[in-house]
Amino acid sequence: MIRVLPAFVLGTLSSILLALNTLFWSVPLFALSAFKLLVPATAVRRRIDPMLNWVATCWIGCNNAWIGVLQREPWNVEGADNLRYAGWYLVNCNHRSWVDIFVLQRVLNRRIPLLKFFLKQQLIYVPVIGLAWWALDFPFMRRHSKAALRKHPELRNQDRETTRRACAKFAHVPTSVMNFAEGTRYTPAKHRTQSSPYRHLLKPKAGALALTLNAMGERFQSLLDISIAYPDGTPSFWQLACGQAGRVMVHIRELPIPSDFCTHDYSTDAAFRSDFHRWLAQLWEEKDQQIENMLARAGQRRSVTTGADVFSPDQI
Repeated sequence: MIRVLPAFVLGTLSSILLALNTLFWSVPLFALSAFKLLVPATAVRRRIDPMLNWVATCWIGCNNAWIGVLQREPWNVEGADNLRYAGWYLVNCNHRSWVDIFVLQRVLNRRIPLLKFFLKQQLIYVPVIGLAWWALDFPFMRRHSKAALRKHPELRNQDRETTRRACAKFAHVPTSVMNFAEGTRYTPAKHRTQSSPYRHLLKPKAGALALTLNAMGERFQSLLDISIAYPDGTPSFWQLACGQAGRVMVHIRELPIPSDFCTHDYSTDAAFRSDFHRWLAQLWEEKDQQIENMLARAGQRRSVTTGADVFSPDQI
């Protein structure tokens, strides 16, 4: 019934519903975070953080139900069945759209510990949701221009310290640390500007990933390398809200983390920096080929039907 509504009406109503869900769960979230702020003892944090994560998990669960009602096309998800809701994961994914975050949360919620993202500093000012991210200890990173860094080299240390402080907090409770190694959303214009050697990816940035591994790598049980593809075109949030996101394909592979990556300092060890860049470049080549294969498979499946998708996606 809801899908027969005009797109603008459906998008408006569903966006309001999403906002109401966020406001509802923000009440217990802010109450718990206020208590943690007033009593900043480690013992209190160990008790409160799991409760905060539970609230966020419930919030995401409601968002996932919202997506399930709106989604017109099935999702094809590979590699999610053997994940474990315990321990620590480092999650790496390509980045196409803000919809990626909804996709990752829908696929991974209650399968692994709560995802924690590195966010741009400006996002803390987003009404309600910015405070919610702060309450959940999402790290906010400042971006500096190359000119600013040349003039003030000390600014390079700000994000390093932010990452180290965040990782120290993550060490108390099982957490999945999320990293978009491209550093920004893919667009054809950015791809051309970078002269990226990859067909579907921007060049990866190694610094944040290496620093996270150095700060708490020994806690990570593995790396989840996730590739997202949108065979019908990269959707915007508004298209998702209108039920027009199209097909979504997700491939997950669990990889071991080289043990020496957890002990070397990326900022001072030139030999390790070279090794890390080679490892990440190989990972990116494999990811680029994986996305190419996913899109080719989607095209083949679509071409042999009369517009109906014949995937048998995981039940999400």
